[in-house]
Amino acid sequence: MAKTTAKKIEFAMEGPRAKEGAVAPAPRLSAFYREQVVPALVKKFEYKSAMQVPRIEKIAINIGAGQAVGDAKILQAALNELELIVGQRPVVTRAKKSISNFKLREGMPIGARVTLRRARMYEFLDRFINIASPRIRDFRGFPDKSFDGRGNYTIGIKEQIIFPEIDVDKVNRITGMDITFVTSAKSDEEAYALLKEFGFPFRKNEQAQ
Repeated sequence: MAKTTAKKIEFAMEGPRAKEGAVAPAPRLSAFYREQVVPALVKKFEYKSAMQVPRIEKIAINIGAGQAVGDAKILQAALNELELIVGQRPVVTRAKKSISNFKLREGMPIGARVTLRRARMYEFLDRFINIASPRIRDFRGFPDKSFDGRGNYTIGIKEQIIFPEIDVDKVNRITGMDITFVTSAKSDEEAYALLKEFGFPFRKNEQAQ
């Protein structure tokens, strides 16, 4: 049986772009990490050197838009919204193989992803902790059980409208996303302490209450 691949669809960039050569101010959390987080973790885990202190290496955000199989406009909207949120153009993810039951062909666009590093990473982390998270409906903190055993933490967000960059009146479809915080920590305990020092809103342990 012949292998079928989807016709490649191009997704255009929309909205204004930053001027070339524009210099963004240094992110607040970058200095906070050096001045507050590093000394606190050195004291807590008794590191011999500040170079041993774990750090956040990158933040990966992924949106699955299964409905885009039948309507490319859905994925175009998801791309534009994700770009507004993170300030960086996302990459379109495509199906790696064909699945007839889902009317899916190899190469079809099925989602969007973006990886943030350095300044954009800290800017997103700052806005996520202090602005977006409190806007989650009935928010009581994130669970501390979502670490992968290698110091990385992943959470699922159900609605993109928690981010103030999104104009609710212009949203046609509620879209969720997965956010992974990749750290250099060697254990989940160290990764938890690292995110906690940044002010990450973990759910309070019921046994400690």
